[in-house]
Amino acid sequence: MRHHLIWVIVLLSCLFPHSTFADENSKIVLLATTTSTENSGLLDYILPYMEADTGYIVRTISAGTGKALRMGQAGDVDVILVHAEQSELAFVQAGHGVNRRRVMFNDFVVVGPADDPASIGYSSSLKAAFERIASSSALFVSRGDDSGTHQKELEIWRSIGKQPNENGYREVGQGMGKTLQIADELGAYTLTDRATWIFSEERLSMTIVFAGGQQLQNQYNVITINPERHKINYPGAMAVSDWITSEKGQRLIRSYRIKGQPLFYANAD
Repeated sequence: MRHHLIWVIVLLSCLFPHSTFADENSKIVLLATTTSTENSGLLDYILPYMEADTGYIVRTISAGTGKALRMGQAGDVDVILVHAEQSELAFVQAGHGVNRRRVMFNDFVVVGPADDPASIGYSSSLKAAFERIASSSALFVSRGDDSGTHQKELEIWRSIGKQPNENGYREVGQGMGKTLQIADELGAYTLTDRATWIFSEERLSMTIVFAGGQQLQNQYNVITINPERHKINYPGAMAVSDWITSEKGQRLIRSYRIKGQPLFYANAD
């Protein structure tokens, strides 16, 4: 029914070019998403298919999860694709978003200098790895931008009850790609999503020093902004949400690889 309505609007726009039906804004959907989906190249890969299938023009705004949620709360976007479970649940429970759906996942990894000065690679657990960083003279670079990755990092520090001293901890307020570059230049450790890491690793001298475990799983979800709170393009937002969780959208996410490596694992079903 929704697709029939789209074509009716297109037809009426042609017949009555000076009428309200000609408003091109009705065809634009504003999607706020994370820098990791942007930096990984996934959006460039799937958006042409999404737009062709839905009939909507999708304008993306790349931001950390915290900023994307604030944009949604203000009604500045129509739909968000984010990865910070507790913040997402609070967002929905407060009535700012509806139709929260799983889309895909990968994991976080700890990366650092190849010589691993804090001996992170010998750690028996994630907590032990971060305790080694906090107790050593090694430098840790934090995104410091309230992104999903930054929130995960802070969660880990809270779990061990300490953090590196101020001389060993740098908040840079940057997206994931830039944060990796800074950490590499400084010979520091950082936490990154695996997709951005795979996309960037050829340009870096650092390596993965710790990975694995349920605590490092990185789930992405799509949330439509509540149309009862804000005047948004609700049909367009739902078209994006339906497409990215559809069989075709999920298949395309699964097929996106770099050097044979999958960057995301689709799990809408």
